Formats: sequence, C-alpha cells, structure tokens
Amino acid sequence: MAIITISHQLGSGGGDIARIVSERLDYRYVGGEMLAEAAQRHGLVAERLMELGEAKPSFLDRLATETQLYIAVMQNAVYDAVRDDDVVLLGRGGQWLLRGIGHVFRVRVIAPFDLRVRRLRERLTTVTGRPLSGHGASDAVADLVRRDDTDKIGRMHYLYDRDLDDPQLYDLIVNTEADDPHGPAEVIVAAAGQPCLGTAADGQQAIVDRALAARVRVALMADERTRDYRHPGVEAKAGVVDVTTMAPSAVVEAVTRAVPDVVDVRITEIPLLPLSQVA
Repeated sequence: MAIITISHQLGSGGGDIARIVSERLDYRYVGGEMLAEAAQRHGLVAERLMELGEAKPSFLDRLATETQLYIAVMQNAVYDAVRDDDVVLLGRGGQWLLRGIGHVFRVRVIAPFDLRVRRLRERLTTVTGRPLSGHGASDAVADLVRRDDTDKIGRMHYLYDRDLDDPQLYDLIVNTEADDPHGPAEVIVAAAGQPCLGTAADGQQAIVDRALAARVRVALMADERTRDYRHPGVEAKAGVVDVTTMAPSAVVEAVTRAVPDVVDVRITEIPLLPLSQVA
C-alpha cells in the first residue's frame, strides 16, 4: 500500500481532498493533531510546535536551542506517523522528508489566488455565521491568504532549503479551479492503487532509518549535555548511526546509544575553533 503526502495552498481545498482520499482508501488521515500528540510525548508546548509546523521561525528564534528541538520533534513526528503505511499526510514537509521512497505519492494542490480568497471568505462566513462583505473584509482575507503563502514558502526554505513550488518535489500537481474536490481525490485514489506504489522492503527500511536518525536528533537536542552544540549530520542505516557533531564524542555516543533500536554509533567530531581563529 502507499503513503500519500498532500501539500496545499490555503483555500485550494487540499484539506478536503486529503479527507476524501483517506475515506475512500480507508487510510489514516494525519494532520495537525500529530504535532499536538508529539508535543505531549516530549513535554513541549503544543501551540509552539503547531506554529513551527505552519510558518518559519523568526530570525531570533532560529538561533535558539529550543527551536532546534521543536524542529527535530516535528520531523520525528512525521516519520513516526507514516511507519505503518496506509497514511494520508497533510503538510508538515512530507514531500521532502519522504523523498526518494518508492511507495510515497507526493501531491501539491493549488488554485488561482482570487478563487482561494473567495473560498476562504465563504468558509469563514459559514463558520462565524456572519457574512464577510465589503472591500475591507475582502482585503483582510486576501492578506491572510497572501501571508499564509509567504509563511509556507519561507518555512520550506528555512527548514530544507527548497522551493515549495518546485515541481520536482511532487508526483502530481492538481489545480482545483473546478471547485469539486472529488475529481482530484479520485485521481489520487486511482494512482495509489498502481502496482508501482506498492510497499517495498527498501522503502520501509528507508523510513525506519530516517525515523531512527530523527529520534537521535531529538535526544541530542533534548539532553542538557549536548543540546548547546551543533550536530550538522545525523544518519542511520540498519541501526548504525553516524553523527557529525561539535560536542564531545564520548557524550554524544552515550546519548545516542540510549536511543532505542541503536545498534552501533560512529562519531565524527568537528573541533571548535578558538575565537582568535574565527574570522
């Protein structure tokens, strides 16, 4: 079976399509609640994790150790959510985090800007029970859509140095100008049933490896002995974890070996330069 990731513009109907696909295929639907559960497991503030899941951090936030921990937990939550396959994952960078895995089908849902503004205005009217009319209301909704686009683009650049609208990140790009979400959903359902998207052992192992590397990153960012150091490289393969770090190797090895499923650890320590040598 398959894993389906759906990246979407606000007002494009991507959330509706994701839910229809999950119901038609009897797949688990995974959205924002995944981050709330991850926050609870790690003793973090759910609102803060949700915020990072939607927008890029401010410049000052990027420098904070806490922010790096939240990012590691967020990525770990994605891998945990898809390990058992048969999942529709809405957003959360799945199109990049799950790249190169054969049974992952990556979808981007878009629509014209003015249409997305109209849809969001109609949805807000339904939710609030009050009609949103006049130029002021239209301008406010348009600003909301524009800001959401900017935040999501900036988040992808910050986290993964990738263009959110790069077509190479996706297997299918859907324009929902026609309004009905069922048509695009049926296309995705049909694609998910193709033999080429059947789960393969190498794809499953890749997810297991990335999940383990993510858990190690969380452990390194959470442990008081290693959280104030940079760890530019953490990779895992069949239980063997390679860590490139600026922290003392003995401490990094101890923290890493304490993570479940770690079989062996290989450390590459990057020495810290004296301030006199830093230009």
